[in-house]
Amino acid sequence: MTAEQAFDTNQAVIETERFILRPPKGSDVGLLAHYSGDRRVAEETRSIPHPLPPGVTEDFVRRAMKADRIEDVWIMDGSTVEGGDGGHEVLGVISLTRMDRNQSQLGYWVAPPFWNTGLASEAVQALVQANPMGNDTLFAEVFQDNPASARVLTNAGFAYVGDSEAFCLARNATVPTWTYSRRMR
Repeated sequence: MTAEQAFDTNQAVIETERFILRPPKGSDVGLLAHYSGDRRVAEETRSIPHPLPPGVTEDFVRRAMKADRIEDVWIMDGSTVEGGDGGHEVLGVISLTRMDRNQSQLGYWVAPPFWNTGLASEAVQALVQANPMGNDTLFAEVFQDNPASARVLTNAGFAYVGDSEAFCLARNATVPTWTYSRRMR
């Protein structure tokens, strides 16, 4: 069975050297809740609350598995690649949220035990190369107090567009952001 056949979804499975990007499954809920419940992870996203209320992760996985979803979510899974990341099933998450005019917004986070290992860069570059939605343009934003995430984007060919701000649930505050874009065609 190939990696593509292992999941009942129309979403692409993307292989990298150290892990695969695959759709979420119900058995991911425990590790996703563990890692996304970490304040350091939640505070670098717009939408993960802290503390993490019961049911939030289950709802996230359920939405990600729906056929009519607006966001395609991939789990960075190191358990299936020979010579991969020591059998860790959830290393992080990367997603594309559909926008108008054949554009998507990219989002990602990496579990703290795997920070500073290049996983985010590898995941973003793999997703950009695969362009699974056939997008013309990708957008991404990072909080200005996270320059490492900005480097992930620029290393993947994203160009700085401008400053903005976004509300962060975990911080319960509006946070300054940098916005980036990348033409795909």
